Amino acid sequence: MAAMEEDIYTRDGTVNIHKKPANKTKTGNWKACRFILVTECCERLAYYGMSTNLVNYLKIRLNEANASASTIVTNWSGTCYVTPLIGAFIADSFLGRYWTIASFCTIYVLGMTLLTLSASVHGLKPDCSNGQCHPTASQKGIFFAAIYLIAFGTGGIKPCVSSFGADQFDDNDEKEKKKKSSFFNWFYLSINVGALIASSVLVWIQMNVGWGWGFGVPAVAMAIAVGFFFFGSSLYRLQKPGGSPLTRIAQVLVASVRKYRVEIPSDKSLLYETSDVGSFILGSRKLEHTEKFRFLDKAAVETEDDSHKGAVNPWKLCTVTQVEEFKSIIRVLPIWATGIVFSAVYSQMNTMFILQGDTLDQHMGPNFKIPAASLSLFDTLSVIFWALVYDQLIVRIAKKYTKNERGFTQLQRMGIGLVISIFAMISAGILEVARLNYVRRNNYYDLEVIPMSIFWQVPQYFLVGCAEVFTFIGQMEFFYDQAPDAMRSLCSALSLTTNALGNYLSTLLVIVVTNVTTRNGKLGWIPDNLNEGHLDYFYWLLAVLSLINFFVYLMISKWYTYKKVVSVAT
Repeated sequence: MAAMEEDIYTRDGTVNIHKKPANKTKTGNWKACRFILVTECCERLAYYGMSTNLVNYLKIRLNEANASASTIVTNWSGTCYVTPLIGAFIADSFLGRYWTIASFCTIYVLGMTLLTLSASVHGLKPDCSNGQCHPTASQKGIFFAAIYLIAFGTGGIKPCVSSFGADQFDDNDEKEKKKKSSFFNWFYLSINVGALIASSVLVWIQMNVGWGWGFGVPAVAMAIAVGFFFFGSSLYRLQKPGGSPLTRIAQVLVASVRKYRVEIPSDKSLLYETSDVGSFILGSRKLEHTEKFRFLDKAAVETEDDSHKGAVNPWKLCTVTQVEEFKSIIRVLPIWATGIVFSAVYSQMNTMFILQGDTLDQHMGPNFKIPAASLSLFDTLSVIFWALVYDQLIVRIAKKYTKNERGFTQLQRMGIGLVISIFAMISAGILEVARLNYVRRNNYYDLEVIPMSIFWQVPQYFLVGCAEVFTFIGQMEFFYDQAPDAMRSLCSALSLTTNALGNYLSTLLVIVVTNVTTRNGKLGWIPDNLNEGHLDYFYWLLAVLSLINFFVYLMISKWYTYKKVVSVAT
């Protein structure tokens, strides 16, 4: 009877919305995930609806130059991927993922509302006449306040939603665990369904109807996302926050430094660990000892001075699990670092790809023009196509050869994406070479738009989308799976910071390239008139960096050791 009752409840420490043990039959699994997937779809529609064409808003309404608009967008995008560190810390330490998402949604909606007002209300929006806008300092200030409120709001959602969805599957139940890998594919698919609508319908509205409507629809989408999220509350499984992960890391560092002269026993079973079945860290499972970073094992070596009146001082003595928790974070850092160059490649879709597309013929038939930013819908279509093909076909074929239940290991999957990203930059570079040759042959240097179809950009968008399915989804799964149980939001945020650093790297490259190539009065690689520049050189630079990054990744992957769990959660 007791065994049957135990089987009804999850064994990963999750609870329901009322803080009672989560019942497997009434909570979690796909019945809860459908609300999370719809929430993510609407939230991403809102995010991409205001960000996809942001570079053109800056150029048209705020009179920014090409390089300046590109820098503003990449800096803002980078901030959107740094703020998740704040949201993740709050989620893992205090509120848990559910309440963190709920809290930050308010800030997000406020930012979206302010952005809509700044683009539609007289006095807040710039005055425009004869195709020229005249923004005031205060109008620019309101605009920047709005987009950075959105950046802060998304910081509590980005690191928590994917982990919160994965929490709906019990790691200690083999049937549910198999579904988790599939969830990440569907999660990324839902992101791109939202992005598809944003990059097609919303970008067209912004360029042809008006920026007020173009930002207003994403604001409504965000409100719908919040509604859907709360509607599924009774079905969710909530992981209890385990306390400050930074404090636990500090304790391991302090304890190991204090014992720098202590010898580590050859028998690792002598290292300190609690006698309980579960870990002392709330909602976390015990971790098996690993050999790497042995200096940190000193924190788990017991000495006479470690306890006072029977109580263990965690600043002097840490459990093996606490030490391994810190080791897990150190092990993923090199893998994390290799994602930065990939993210720099990905960021080109919102900057250089659009600026390149602005110079090409955007007509579809005699009367309809497709905005350059809308071509990112081919990236989205590529992601939707490859996510379905990967989940339904590639995994099944790969399993026959690799004998891995997931088809590829997470590291193999990410590596394949890194290779594809190199070909994406080569494709973009080849198109730019062809475009510049066309300009030279016909002396089109002064034409803003040359008679060459924008749809020649489709291959580079399609390749970036394919690379995303392998690298970004693999990255999400890897950082969730390899993160300590009580640090999953933080590790998800860590993976997102590669996007931030990728954007900042792109900004740095643009600044350095511009400064170096404009010396002695030269126009440089990326002038305002791209017909007189060499954007192809910038793409070749990214391709070479991506190739070097891939070889570094191969070396790190061979060195990496996957974490091992030895108990159920408390």
